[in-house]
Amino acid sequence: MSPLDFKKEEKRFYLPPSHPVLADVPEMNFFMVEGEGDPNDPAGAYQHAVELLYALSYAVRMGGKKRTFPIPDYHEYVVPPLESLWWSCGSATPACKKDFRWVSMIRQPGFVTQETLSYAQEQVARKKPHLNTEAARLDSLREGLCVQCLHTGPYDDEPATLARMHAFMEEAALLPDMEGSRTHHEIYLSDPRKTSPDRLKTVLRLPVKRR
Repeated sequence: MSPLDFKKEEKRFYLPPSHPVLADVPEMNFFMVEGEGDPNDPAGAYQHAVELLYALSYAVRMGGKKRTFPIPDYHEYVVPPLESLWWSCGSATPACKKDFRWVSMIRQPGFVTQETLSYAQEQVARKKPHLNTEAARLDSLREGLCVQCLHTGPYDDEPATLARMHAFMEEAALLPDMEGSRTHHEIYLSDPRKTSPDRLKTVLRLPVKRR
């Protein structure tokens, strides 16, 4: 059996076209870490959250693969890309990122449970004691109706793509629906450490409702 790869199995959610489209996003499970502050601060909370999420996700995958921890119904899979939900209590702009609030997250297969997370937290706490493993949680997210689009280029150039998404919403008689956990969502398909800014690929997603 080939490893499960959400990017291939669910291309409509992970590889949308470069023009805005409508999508109905089902419930998915994630490891999540919530925080605030500038995501570009190398010593900031966001970078610690990203390191923690990857460490936990790979601990689960390797624990299941090597059978060092019993995970019922485990099967091989590819660790999905990093994702983040973004909002602000103030008027955060690309020039004022310290006001950003966020939930950084990595999707998990259906066989991952709270017990699985606890195992991963124990493993990571031993190997990376500088990380606060208790900051992570296993939670579900059901986004429902959204407009999404593939943005190619620097993160700070996203406003131009978002403007096209809002124009699409206007033409399709859709309204923004930013309530509860439904907020600005980004999926990072490129590693910014290895990819030039003009080649970065990011899925942008906005929750909407019909007029």
